[in-house]
Amino acid sequence: MGEKLQLGQGRPFPPPLPDAQDYIVDFDGPDDPKHPYNWRIFRKLFASILVCSGTFIVSLTSAIFAPGLENASAEFGVSSEVGQLGTTLYVLGFASGPMLWAPASELSGRKWPLTIAMLGGGIFTIGSAASKDIQTLIICRFFAGMCGASQLTVVPGVLADVFDNTYRGMAISLYALTVFVGPFTAPFIGGFITASYLGWRWTLYLPAVLSLANGAISLFILEETYPPCLLVTKAALLRKQTGNWGIHAKQEKIEIEFLWLLEKYFTRPLKMLITEPIILLVSLYMSFIYGLVYALLEAYPLVFQAVHGMEHGIDGLPFIGLTIGQVMACSYIISQHKGYAKKLLENKNVPVPEWRLSPTILGAPVFTMGIFWFGWTGFTPAIHWAAPTCAGIFIGFGVLCVFLPCFNYLVDSYLPLAASTVAANIILRSSVAAGFPLFTKQMFQNMGIQWASTLLGCLAAIMIPIPIAFRAYGPALRKKSKLFP
Repeated sequence: MGEKLQLGQGRPFPPPLPDAQDYIVDFDGPDDPKHPYNWRIFRKLFASILVCSGTFIVSLTSAIFAPGLENASAEFGVSSEVGQLGTTLYVLGFASGPMLWAPASELSGRKWPLTIAMLGGGIFTIGSAASKDIQTLIICRFFAGMCGASQLTVVPGVLADVFDNTYRGMAISLYALTVFVGPFTAPFIGGFITASYLGWRWTLYLPAVLSLANGAISLFILEETYPPCLLVTKAALLRKQTGNWGIHAKQEKIEIEFLWLLEKYFTRPLKMLITEPIILLVSLYMSFIYGLVYALLEAYPLVFQAVHGMEHGIDGLPFIGLTIGQVMACSYIISQHKGYAKKLLENKNVPVPEWRLSPTILGAPVFTMGIFWFGWTGFTPAIHWAAPTCAGIFIGFGVLCVFLPCFNYLVDSYLPLAASTVAANIILRSSVAAGFPLFTKQMFQNMGIQWASTLLGCLAAIMIPIPIAFRAYGPALRKKSKLFP
């Protein structure tokens, strides 16, 4: 038993305080203009565009160095495989970042994790650009990737803060587009920079400037969107106005416990990956899709530079086909929104996760077809370069039509544990994707472009039934989950 404490100065204990529930602040009903759901559309769009532009910057940063790694490796006197760690460790930083940024966003709100991460990412990217040896470059790249994970982890939370069930899917569609457009626009931007008088270091200085600019704008202009933290501000104003120190928000009573954070954002996500077949299989499929994005950073130069003889920089332009496909996929998914909103209204605004998977029925086969098309038209100069470029449209369309619905499906399926679910997904997919750049070049060179693509295409074909099966059996599997009573 511990020592019995006293107030001090011989004073007796005061009478018990009134019920604390009477002093908790809340919003003034569902139509409160201070709730982010009820902000003016311009205010919502500004916050969404700002944070999604940050996502684009970190995804661009992940791949823009790839065209310059040969030059960097030569300058530092290391093999290209060692230089490839500059991309691998950045993506591996994505896998470790959620354990830091996800809890920070729930404890201190969305603004500061996003702002600090963008500024930190810019600083570490400058460190990579100015590095005097390969060790400094790859270590700074890792920490820049860890900072970049804030955008991947926290931005969906921002969009969930400002858009309700009806429009959240559309907003996250644009977020997913920025996740993939960045790596697919990076190769030709980085290629032209590397081929110019600027050299490979400016493939890092450029995204550093963009990151610092976004962080600075966020510091001064980005508004907090996390409702519990908005109530903290409201409670502080009320205490000042009334002089009543008992007024408070629920968020102010949260006690930070390290073991709780470890459980929610590390231990629990790993357990969910092992025990929940929905999370494991869907995340594996998404990991393959995400890994292929970084595999194409190596495959495209082999096809368009080595086979078709395009110059450095020009060989990155075929990536535009992938971007066109993704924009088409985003438009297609958004076009389905009206039907989704109607079903949601008929179901009393209660979402059914399996509704999200409809686009994958089209996207998964198109994605597989695109990979086969790319391999079997890109291995020989006898076939015009436009053929594998057009294949990229199908790959890009399939990538987004699979990735985005699967992401939304996981969030809707495990909504009370959405933070842990997203953390589990990011940890797995980023860990898998980090390995792809290490073996892709050797695989395509040793197996041949057509047979390496055939292997990837067969893996994609094997995975086609995954989202289709969950459309049929998902409800039964979710009922058997041990995560919910």
